[in-house]
Amino acid sequence: MTTPLPRAARVATWIYFTLNGFAVGLWVVHIPDIERATGITHSALGGLLLVLGGAAFLGMQVAGPLADRVGQRKLLPAAGVLLGAALFFPGLATSWWALGLALLFFGFGNGTIDVAMNSHAVVVERAYPRPIMASFHAMWSIGGAFAALVGAGTLGASVPAAVTLSACGVFTIVVSLLTGRFLIDAEPHEPEQATTSAPTAKPPAKLVWLLGAIAFTMMLAEGVANDWAALHAEDVLGTSTSTAAFAYGAFAVAMTVGRFATDRVAALVGPVAIVRYGAALAAVGLSLVVVVPWLPVTLVGWALFGLGLSGSVPQLFTAAGNLDKRSSGALMARVVGLGYVGLLAGPALIGGLAHWIPLNLAFIVPVVLCVPAVVFAGVLTPRATPVDEPVA
Repeated sequence: MTTPLPRAARVATWIYFTLNGFAVGLWVVHIPDIERATGITHSALGGLLLVLGGAAFLGMQVAGPLADRVGQRKLLPAAGVLLGAALFFPGLATSWWALGLALLFFGFGNGTIDVAMNSHAVVVERAYPRPIMASFHAMWSIGGAFAALVGAGTLGASVPAAVTLSACGVFTIVVSLLTGRFLIDAEPHEPEQATTSAPTAKPPAKLVWLLGAIAFTMMLAEGVANDWAALHAEDVLGTSTSTAAFAYGAFAVAMTVGRFATDRVAALVGPVAIVRYGAALAAVGLSLVVVVPWLPVTLVGWALFGLGLSGSVPQLFTAAGNLDKRSSGALMARVVGLGYVGLLAGPALIGGLAHWIPLNLAFIVPVVLCVPAVVFAGVLTPRATPVDEPVA
């Protein structure tokens, strides 16, 4: 039975995941207002979003080694404060260069907290006798949904974006500082080290990169659903804009529900089965979207796609964080970073293909990219024996 300390740390980690989803969601719902305020074009916004993505990737690579050096307990509250402070600036921007600087700051803060909170989630999970990682990711989705509600209310009341984002930035800073006291260090829950003088073997480089490659394909598929599910329903199926929103809704709801359910299923069948059969289910779901141009089947397809993807990424992050507990943050930063690149690349890849082939046929690419996860899911099996090939 778990002690109060890891239980409190689990709740605290839930809060950080929710805060991160909330902050990102608030930025997303205010993009149209900020675009008008700065007078930039859609193409200019696309370039600035690449700045945000690049800054987030940089933040991840900085946060990983830093987590190993100073500890997740110190890094995570600092990352939350950084993210909250970064929320102030996008709403204040009045030009493209000011918005670019704001997104550089915001992206770095988002990347930093992403690695910090996932790394701490691995530490908390080690103190439990069962998997709990997927529930943290579900709370990220809950935070995004809460941001949509807050954004809809404030935008409907004509509250300026600067006011909403700044107020929520203060909220994020305060909650991050208050919650930090409940976090835990990795050391008290680590197994006792052997007293021999032999050095502990590092995980092989190819294993780290393979986990990252699977994360890339899974999050690429997720990015496709985020940006193209509603557009597919509208453009290919000819639905109204309001009806098309149900396509993304089916995916998002299934993803959230699946993440809440994944931990219990993973405790029974293990992470390999979650990734292997989840990727297979995702491929089947998106195949239905490709081949059956009928809205009810499309909604079922997107729901199966979301359900299949829901548990994969949390299992990959847990595996990366447990490869080598001395460099857990750095290893996780690689896997999280590659997954994030996939999340950004997916929508752009489909957009490029859609210039040449019908949108539904472009979805064959993420279907095919689910196959490597099915084939190589065995890499998530815990290593029983040490290996000698070092991480590059």
